[in-house]
Amino acid sequence: MELRKDPITRSWVVVGQGEEWPASTEACPLCSAFSSSDSVLLQLPAHGAPQVRVVPHFQPLYRIEGEAGRTPEGIYDRMRAVGAHEIIIESPDHNQWLGRLRDDEIERVLEAYALRISDLKRDPRFKYVTVFQNRGVLAGEEWPHPHSQVTASLFVPRRILYELASAREWFDKKERCVFCDIVRQEEKQGLRIVDVQGDYVAFCPYASRVPFEVWIMRRRHNHLFEQPRPTSNRRHLAALLGRTLRRLAQVAPTYHLVLHTAPNTHAAIGEIAPYWNTIADDFHWHFEIMPILEQRSKSYSIKEVYFNSLFPEQAAEQLRQLDSNA
Repeated sequence: MELRKDPITRSWVVVGQGEEWPASTEACPLCSAFSSSDSVLLQLPAHGAPQVRVVPHFQPLYRIEGEAGRTPEGIYDRMRAVGAHEIIIESPDHNQWLGRLRDDEIERVLEAYALRISDLKRDPRFKYVTVFQNRGVLAGEEWPHPHSQVTASLFVPRRILYELASAREWFDKKERCVFCDIVRQEEKQGLRIVDVQGDYVAFCPYASRVPFEVWIMRRRHNHLFEQPRPTSNRRHLAALLGRTLRRLAQVAPTYHLVLHTAPNTHAAIGEIAPYWNTIADDFHWHFEIMPILEQRSKSYSIKEVYFNSLFPEQAAEQLRQLDSNA
């Protein structure tokens, strides 16, 4: 496999076929991986019976060995698919899922997110590290066993570049974080708030891309998820995330969840360098949850223009009315 860059959109695309993983005789490879002591990158708790284990992905998009070897092909750029791709197994129970874990168990999953991001950012080759979860067949879920994935790449994904550019422009004009401003306005209006727990808030974005899209943010500024501020209480975040996922499960059990945190400022100089001067002040980590409804969608009838048939104010109201323990 290799990475190729679109010179118009600046998107990097993984192309090619990875090596085939031998067919397993196990009913669930994650059950097998959880019970094995091989290739464990992280285990939580560190002592006693584990709840969370992190292992290398069986068929990774990126491989950690080697250098990028970036080369031109006429006007185009390509490089080796170097990076990291890991599986965060969230529970030994095959029939469990993130929204059904106890608050302390979700907190442990979030701790695994933070620890793996911090560890991978120590590699100066990696410009961006993120965690995502695809739940349900429609979302591209690879295994039904509860899990998330973490990737580290030699480039910053296009959407993150958009967020960085917008956040920096807002900060240049107003000397404030645009994400903090969003949280303040959402809480003041209250129309799109889904739930609140301690220092964290869940809301449907003003320009939601799909019905029931939800963002989760910390009220107080922090650009790095992996480095919580002294006043942070990750148990509150865990409780809010669990309740939000249980609400969403009643209207759209299939979803994409992705964590947006700041890029790796220890990476070699590159396309994110212009944002480093103010990134600690202008960026703000957040979760984005994109539900998938089993209905015909017009989201991409015009490429990159989303069509959402449900006002976010209505979506938030419906979600507030749902039982968060259902």
